[in-house]
Amino acid sequence: QVVLVESGGGLVQAGGSLRLSCVVSGGSFIYGMGWFRRAPGKDRELVARILWNSRNTGYADSVKGRFTISRDNTKNTVNLQMNSLKPDDTGVYYCALRRNPGEYEYWGQGTQVTVSS
Repeated sequence: QVVLVESGGGLVQAGGSLRLSCVVSGGSFIYGMGWFRRAPGKDRELVARILWNSRNTGYADSVKGRFTISRDNTKNTVNLQMNSLKPDDTGVYYCALRRNPGEYEYWGQGTQVTVSS
């Protein structure tokens, strides 16, 4: 069974940084992983994604230049380094895994990020 566990959320002042981590267990082949967030009153959005083998990455326009996604295949971990945080970055952040170019199939439980102004 594939299990994703996020960590690293918390409360930070605007301009600060946080690093989120997501550990994957269960032995699944990984095509790609993504970090999503759900802000209060908004739909869930993809903020960053990475292809496992090529390390090709993509970002939402709202986080480009501030967030960096990376992966460590020796630890089956994907990280999201978030710098220059803004109050609009507040939300629950989820990591997700997909085994092919289609939908993300597996999700973590989420970790809360709160950025105060």
